[in-house]
Amino acid sequence: MNKLDYFQKRDISNQKKIGRIIADLPEFVYDFFIGIENNSSSLTRRNYAMDLNIFFEFLKDFLHKNKNEITLKDLDSLKSNHIEQFLSYLSYYENDGKTNKNGERGKARKLASLRSFFKYLFNHDKISSNVVSKVPTPKLHNKEIIRLERDEVSRMLDAVSLNNTFSQHQKAYNQNTTERDTAIVTLFLGTGIRISECVGLNTNDFDFSQNAFKVTRKGGNQTVLYFSNEVAEALKTWLKKRETLNIDADEKAMFLSLQKKRISVRAVENLVKKFAKEATPLKKISPHKLRSTFGTNLYRETKDIYIVADVLGHKDVNTTKKHYAAISEDMRKSIADKIKLN
Repeated sequence: MNKLDYFQKRDISNQKKIGRIIADLPEFVYDFFIGIENNSSSLTRRNYAMDLNIFFEFLKDFLHKNKNEITLKDLDSLKSNHIEQFLSYLSYYENDGKTNKNGERGKARKLASLRSFFKYLFNHDKISSNVVSKVPTPKLHNKEIIRLERDEVSRMLDAVSLNNTFSQHQKAYNQNTTERDTAIVTLFLGTGIRISECVGLNTNDFDFSQNAFKVTRKGGNQTVLYFSNEVAEALKTWLKKRETLNIDADEKAMFLSLQKKRISVRAVENLVKKFAKEATPLKKISPHKLRSTFGTNLYRETKDIYIVADVLGHKDVNTTKKHYAAISEDMRKSIADKIKLN
């Protein structure tokens, strides 16, 4: 039997979490998840499950019923103002003794989950009207784009490799991970991959004869990306170090924890934040911000928004435009001298 890869294990974990969440919800919710299984990723369905659970918590108090007692008739009786009340409820609500809050983006995501749910019920003749379709999405304001400038990129790479500004205890810890951390940060900055794509990489996904590697994108599609000689050097240095470690022969993960298992998403987030804080203490830099840095730099070099969208794995070029404000700024600058008055 073939060993499950990272993404298969993640799908199984998501599926188990979905099962635990919807076990307390009405049976028609289960029907919804069966209905969308072939057209959605496990991560999307997990988010739907979490969002729907919050909606049924709201309905439980609103209808004075247990969640699993809520019926299709109850949903069919809802009006658009009830959905608006739910969005207001999301601003601050209690769940498992914890106070939660949502801004405009959190509310928009949960409304999108409800739209998918009610659309499914309406299309399958389980309810007579789709009331959620009448509720507009909360207005989303553009967030400030945070990314590293060129000098900050250099300082961050120096922080990883030189290890000069940390305490003796931290230096001793970093000494064991320098090659790995340098490879991870360099790969982020040089290719713009997502953190899940990075964590899921295996050693046999790389072909150094072409400076190419295979990534598994959101939704499960695989694609081949290319990297520079600078990135290749950092990766090869890490692989040489990796060969000296006493690793289980079955462990194919490219990047490992100190326990010699596949590194976790949380560990990668923490190491990026740690070194970024040394390089640029006033900016909160995450792996996604390194992705933004790459996307901006790639556009500045190519001036081709479609190449940027393709390399980043965006299905819609508008997503690329929305996330990289500097692109629009550069476009405006580039046309400033095109109009001649004399």
